Amino acid sequence: MVVKTREKLIDVARQLFAHKGVEHTTMNDIANASDKGRRTIYTYFKNKREIYDAVIESESDRIVTTLREIVKSDAPVETRLRQLMLKRLEHTAPQQSSYLSIKMLLKLDFGRMERIRKSVVEKEKTLFNELLAEGVSVGVFRKDRCEKLSQFVISCMQAIEMTDTDNYQYPVSSEARVAFIDFIISDICIKQPDDENTHTIENL
Repeated sequence: MVVKTREKLIDVARQLFAHKGVEHTTMNDIANASDKGRRTIYTYFKNKREIYDAVIESESDRIVTTLREIVKSDAPVETRLRQLMLKRLEHTAPQQSSYLSIKMLLKLDFGRMERIRKSVVEKEKTLFNELLAEGVSVGVFRKDRCEKLSQFVISCMQAIEMTDTDNYQYPVSSEARVAFIDFIISDICIKQPDDENTHTIENL
């Protein structure tokens, strides 16, 4: 019951922050929307800042949990790497409702978005490198290309995320995201004999 009550308060606060903004949401608003008294809220959180921190932590955990489930699945390693990157970029796509909620929550102070990034990025790197190492060990990925890739691919995905702010004129399209992932996967995969017959610029 304690856990469920805390989770409900966090979820209600998330919705209010997204709708009204953090600055314009009061503890009374959260109490009324959650059908809990102020005394109940103060049992779990000392102030609005603590609730806000819990919302950020909840969103971060949600992203990491989804990525970890992909890594631990039984799909081929190259499929899991593709899914990991697609899901990570999906969290930043402007048309995704889950990310839209976060963006609305933080749009008045974009610097706060860094708190989500920083709390996710190290875990994200670990999961990404775990897949790369597995791909190398089973002979699917090229070791030399993976060593180079691990240095910059997370930064590339963060750069794509940065273009999805409200004040950026040209957000990255879904097609461009997929093309980016295709390029990465094709570059690190060890070419099979059948791949030698792929198209070249000369015969396109």
